[in-house]
This record gives sequence, structure tokens and C-alpha cells, in this order.
Amino acid sequence: MRLSQRILSTILVLAAFTTSTALFAQLEPINNRPNPYSSVDGWAQLPDGREWGSTAGVDIDPDGRHLWAIDRCGSNSCAGSNLDPIVKIDPNGNVVAAIGGGLMLFPHGLHVDRDGNVWVTDGQGPDPANPATAGKGHVVYKLSPEGEVLLTLGRPGVAGNGTDALLETPCDVVTDADGNIYVGDGHSGQNPTATPDTVARIVKFDRNGNLIKYWGGWGSGPGQLKTPHAVDIDSRNRLVVGDRGNNRLQIFDLNGNYIGEFKSFSRPSGIYITDDDTIFVADSESEFDNTRNPGWEAGIRVGSLLDGIVDYFIDGTVAAYPEGSNPEGVAVDSAGNVFGAVVSGGGAMVKSSRR
Repeated sequence: MRLSQRILSTILVLAAFTTSTALFAQLEPINNRPNPYSSVDGWAQLPDGREWGSTAGVDIDPDGRHLWAIDRCGSNSCAGSNLDPIVKIDPNGNVVAAIGGGLMLFPHGLHVDRDGNVWVTDGQGPDPANPATAGKGHVVYKLSPEGEVLLTLGRPGVAGNGTDALLETPCDVVTDADGNIYVGDGHSGQNPTATPDTVARIVKFDRNGNLIKYWGGWGSGPGQLKTPHAVDIDSRNRLVVGDRGNNRLQIFDLNGNYIGEFKSFSRPSGIYITDDDTIFVADSESEFDNTRNPGWEAGIRVGSLLDGIVDYFIDGTVAAYPEGSNPEGVAVDSAGNVFGAVVSGGGAMVKSSRR
């Protein structure tokens, strides 16, 4: 983008950021940014002939080179399966560790903390018609790299109502420098049947799992949420929330105070923020129908949290992605490679590298 264009775009986006969310409705779909990346599917292969199922959560190990990723046990659920759904992948695409077997129904969001521990949300609850699901779901697990359960947030198999420390289909999780834990809680807020009583909030715990506070609530106003599908923390200690049901990123301080929002990154399913506040936003849903986010194309948008400007667009419809699917999770290694976790169409892990 030329400097003059960026200055103009910055003025327009910051004006919207600092004045009114209504201005964002006027934002034209951003689908025509350059794509300086080459993408390849089939980069990571599961062992023993195992096929990828749906995936979503991905993050980078503290070494900056290894990738941790979710595979929903070769399907879109781990109910009744003892396969390890959390895999660690080396830079050559080889699985070098697998953990978490038998714990979860629907592993969804994944975060690797500074000590290398793996946090994963179980984003569904038990089905009374399926005994294999009893006593599972609605929780966040902290696992050691070897798979030991170090902490459980919520109570397995028990949904909360948004007014306590119990959780209800938690979407994603992240930790701050002090070890505090932030959970994007409530996956159903974007559904047409959602009501003001639908759980849609951020829940904050201390490092030991004690509830500190929660904020949000279902709705479209500043600070309200409709499916807090992704969470991450930027260099200024601000919590960035992928508010998927409202097609926006919302920004809070770590005490839950609303700061602002950006709609320039489309419909966020996954987010990853680098140390310089470059943000990678995976949009997996905009092309599902003509109602969720009309005119926008699915893919990964890359830009800056400093000004909300989108610089690049890794097109989700390139040949590397299975037909009819797009990346839901995203992570970036220390070499700048971008990993897109494809949730449907058979599942896949796509690696995109700068040309």
C-alpha cells in the first residue's frame, strides 16, 4: 500500500475507532490486498496413517519453531475416542508428541503459555443421548507438554449460566505475563436462536484458577459480545477479542474496560498477534452464506493493531485449501511462516511462507 493511501486509510479507520461503532457499517469489504505468501496444503502429516479431522486451535511453542495444533480425533468430535487430539509438530511437519486422549469432546481453542504448558478449551457439552459424552465438556484444561492435567477451569460436563465460575462452551483461552487467565466463554452467541440470556462473555481467573471477574454479555453494543471466538493479548497488555458474531475485533484493558473496536479484519474466527502488534486474523465463515458478512471473502487478513489497517490478504480460496473450507485458527512462527488450521472439508494444516 502506498504511503498516501495508508495515511488516508488510517484517518478513516481511526475516526471510526474513536467515534462510533455505527461508522463501521460503512466499511467496504476488504478483499483486494496483496498476498505476498505462497501456501501449501499437506504440510503436516499425522502418524500411522491417521487422517486429519476438524481443527481450529493452533499456537507456537516457546521455542518459536514447533507448532501445537488440535485434531478432533479424525472427525469433528472426540466423543468415544481415546486418540490424542493435541499434537506437537516440528518444522518439517512431523508429529513429535501427542497428548490429551480421553479428556475432551470438542477441543476448540488452544494457547501455549510462556512455560510451554498447553491450554485447551472443550467447547461442547455432554449429549444425553450419547453416554460416551457424559462428564465431559464445558471446561478449560491446562496440560503440561507431556499431557499431565495441571489445572481445570469449570466443571467437566456441567454448563454455567454466565454468572459464576462454571463455563458454557468456552471458545478460546490466553494467559498474561502474571499468569492470569482469560477465557472467551460462550460459542452460541452468533446463532439465530440466541437471546440476551445467551452466555457471551470474557471470564478472568488468577493463575491458580480462582475467579476474578467476568464481563461482556450478549449483544452488539460496545463491550457486548456475540461469540468471543478468539482471544489474544497485544504488546500494550490489551485483550483483543475476536467477536465473531458481530464481525469485529474488540479491545479491552485487562480489567475488562472497553477501549475500542476494528471491523476492518472481517469476521474473526482466529487471531494471532506478534510482538510488534501485527495481527493475523483468520476468517473461516464469511463465504458460508450471504447473511453472516455480505461481500467479504474468507481467508487470513494481516495488518496492524496500531492503526487497524489491513496490509495483506492470504486468500482462503487458493488451491492449497480444501474446496469449501477456510482457516479457522492461525499462528505464526519465529521465521514468519503462517499456519492456517482448516476446520472443515476434511481438515488440514496449511503453511504459508513469504515469497
